Amino acid sequence: MSTREKTSEEVLLDEDVLKQNEIVLFNDDVNTFDHVIDTLIHVCDHIPEQAEQCAIIVHYKGKCTVKTGDYDDLKPRCSMLLEAGLSAEIV
Repeated sequence: MSTREKTSEEVLLDEDVLKQNEIVLFNDDVNTFDHVIDTLIHVCDHIPEQAEQCAIIVHYKGKCTVKTGDYDDLKPRCSMLLEAGLSAEIV
């Protein structure tokens, strides 16, 4: 195996290891800022400032990634966001 092939193979392995999913939160006209912030603190382990920043981004940009990680960790968190009346999905 040439050095070039070996390096190329290592890069592909690194990309597979780094592949993580994200929970994306979407804007709606129903939930208050306080509800969104409180839910992000509870569900996504945000600190209050982080939750507030995400709520503002969602409000003005329409969506925001609120949590990154393994699918198995994100699935129950996304379900909790949905149960709280928020609009979110795993990508």
